[in-house]
Amino acid sequence: MAVARHRSYWDIVIVAVALGATNQIHFIARKGLMKSFPPVQPLIRTYATIIDRENFGVRDFRRTLDAVNQHRIVFIFPEGTTRRQVDAKGGAVYFASAAGKRILPINIQPVGPYPPKYPFRFPRVTVSIGAPISLSELESSQEASRSEKLRSMSERLMEKVDQA
Repeated sequence: MAVARHRSYWDIVIVAVALGATNQIHFIARKGLMKSFPPVQPLIRTYATIIDRENFGVRDFRRTLDAVNQHRIVFIFPEGTTRRQVDAKGGAVYFASAAGKRILPINIQPVGPYPPKYPFRFPRVTVSIGAPISLSELESSQEASRSEKLRSMSERLMEKVDQA
């Protein structure tokens, strides 16, 4: 599994290029993308598992877990949105735990306008790929409940992403 902060839809292309075409990255995508970007629907269907984030149920859970188990690199943006100041959700940590996978932190560092502004002026972007993280590196004995544990582990995961 791999994770990064999600600031723009350009992140998807940047990550795919940075990790290389031979790695066959598979993304977890929200259902709304199918309506938002009709011209790229074939790409989304080919390279992503589509979930209903707003009504996440057993079917979405199974799809995501199947993707994590079947694909070499499954990419999740833990914040789940490109909006600023949103806390990371626990899904990446949860699915890594369920599948027994480590998490690869990726830090996308743009210098210049990001996302690119019209007319397209592309910023210089550096992509740093950290060492894979085991879930034991994110654990702490201070959390009381399972949801609190997922939340704090997700926070520590995003700190690792920022340090990559």
